[in-house]
Amino acid sequence: MFGPQCPSRATPFRVGDKWAGMIMMCLEEGPRRFSELRVPLHAITPKVLAESLRALERDGIVTRTAYDENPPRVEYELTPLGRTLFGPIAATCDWAREHLSDLLRAREAYEGRFVDSARRSSREA
Repeated sequence: MFGPQCPSRATPFRVGDKWAGMIMMCLEEGPRRFSELRVPLHAITPKVLAESLRALERDGIVTRTAYDENPPRVEYELTPLGRTLFGPIAATCDWAREHLSDLLRAREAYEGRFVDSARRSSREA
C-alpha cells in the first residue's frame, strides 16, 4: 500500500477532483470546442481548463483534434477509455445524493468547532 508501484498512484482522478468529472460530463454527448466547454463550466478559468484537458489527454481519457482550417479549430472528445469512467462517476453521484445531508452536517459541525476554538484562543490572548 502506498508503494511506488501501487496502481492508485497512476489513477487519473483523486476523490474530490474539482473539474475532471465535470469536463467529462460535458463531453458525454460528443466532441466540443474549448469555448463550448467554457459555457457550462463558467466558473473555471481558461488556464485551469487547459491544464485539466491536457491532463485528461495525457491519461488517454480525452483526445484533442486540431483541424487545419482558417480560423483554426480544435475539438476535445472522450475516448473509449474515458467513457468507461461513467460508471464510477454515476456511483459517486449516487453516493452524494444519498449522503449529502450527512456530509454537510459534518462540515458544519467541523466549522463550528474551528470557530469556537478560534474564539477561545483570542479570548485567552
